[in-house]
Amino acid sequence: MEHIGCYLKDVYLNKKSGRLIFKNKGIQRYLFFMDGFLIFAKTNHPQEMLGEILFKLGKISEDTYSDIDNYIEPKKKIGEILIKDNCVSQSDLKEALIYQMREITLNIFSIFEGKFKFQEKKDFVEQEFESKIDIPILIEDGIRRMKYNFYLKEFMKDKVLLPKKKDFFYRLTEEEKGVLETINGHSLAEAILSSSHFSAEHFWKSLFLFYCLDLIDVKVEEKISVKEKAFEQSSSETSEKHIENILELRKKLPNLDFYQVLSVSQTASQSEIKKAYFHLARRYHPDSFGRNLPLNIEEKIGEVFDFISKAYHVLSDEAKRRDYDSKIAVPPQDDKRDLAKKAEIKFRQGKTLYDIGKHEDALILLEEAVRLTGSKGSYYLLLAMAESKIPLFSKKAERDFLRAIRLESWNAEGYVGLGLLYKQEGLLVRARKQFEKALILDPEHKIALKELGLFGKDEKKRGLKELLSLELFGKKKE
Repeated sequence: MEHIGCYLKDVYLNKKSGRLIFKNKGIQRYLFFMDGFLIFAKTNHPQEMLGEILFKLGKISEDTYSDIDNYIEPKKKIGEILIKDNCVSQSDLKEALIYQMREITLNIFSIFEGKFKFQEKKDFVEQEFESKIDIPILIEDGIRRMKYNFYLKEFMKDKVLLPKKKDFFYRLTEEEKGVLETINGHSLAEAILSSSHFSAEHFWKSLFLFYCLDLIDVKVEEKISVKEKAFEQSSSETSEKHIENILELRKKLPNLDFYQVLSVSQTASQSEIKKAYFHLARRYHPDSFGRNLPLNIEEKIGEVFDFISKAYHVLSDEAKRRDYDSKIAVPPQDDKRDLAKKAEIKFRQGKTLYDIGKHEDALILLEEAVRLTGSKGSYYLLLAMAESKIPLFSKKAERDFLRAIRLESWNAEGYVGLGLLYKQEGLLVRARKQFEKALILDPEHKIALKELGLFGKDEKKRGLKELLSLELFGKKKE
């Protein structure tokens, strides 16, 4: 990925000297480095010019700022002229130059489509540049200050994360340290996110920060060593009993509440809940099973892990836990007819909560509905729609949309919902395919027609809730 963070990491680790040229939409910035330090910066951006910085910091008067063009002379630095005319002190000029260097550099962090070129140069005269800035500080401030961009996820998602030295561990926030502690050296980034409680944006930004500070290394899944592959194969061959256990647990899920699946009491402390969750997450994470499992087995393993993750997500939050405690209680001895009735009640209650925007509350009831009867595509459809509203559950939303489609392949709404989810994640090609499939089933579907007609154009952002304005669950085709 072409990003300032990656270039700064390379300059710092290899103690490089030279200049980095950055160009984007007519704006040019030049960063000068010596032995791995930033020593000077130039720009043509109006808001980053030295006169603008001096006035912004209150180092020059408004009159001087208004007449700044009169202080520009060929082959002379404007700072030297301002000092000579007693418009600014030497110390104030130095402070402004350091501030300017930081701003020029930090403003590049939010840009993911510029062009970079590094030119090595080792003959800088040290006296020319009196100020130096540590690159790790720039990396920290730049990544934390920039807005999340989906390029970060694309760069990290298919990588195995490897923990490295912890030279800059002390610079991390408590939240960032929590993310770093989940990195185990053999799991994909996406798998780690799906088994955690972190928000997607915070997670991907934190990983990029760790990468640029050299706290982690990354490798693509295909490049896992022969030794590791042999270990995975061995584990897969000896995991039949493990698979039997998780399939047995899957059968029991309709009769288990969140406390039972985590094997904790209803009075368990937060530390007990957390400990139980991480024990089960390590044991039942899909990555711990073989990679060539039949699709139906893979889905059931995913369902168990999703349930474990959902249990922790609810019970680790005191407010959600209290709400859950007031809603659970389905006797295991109920017959199938009673379970179907209760599932319908849970579904309708969940739909009501979804309609008023209480998506997390709706999730609890809809999870209950699909556990009580797993044969209703409409239940999975609404569950997936609620999950798509919460970044933590976007991967599970995809799986539940696919379940809804398999159960009710005649219903165009499942394809439209999945298409909107893909669009929300920036996967436009996949989204288009889903909308096209929806139109095969329903050539007059309003949302599918709109989405295919407006791709690539500016439009008002729509969410999955727009589905509810139409016939959400469709009419079964005879």
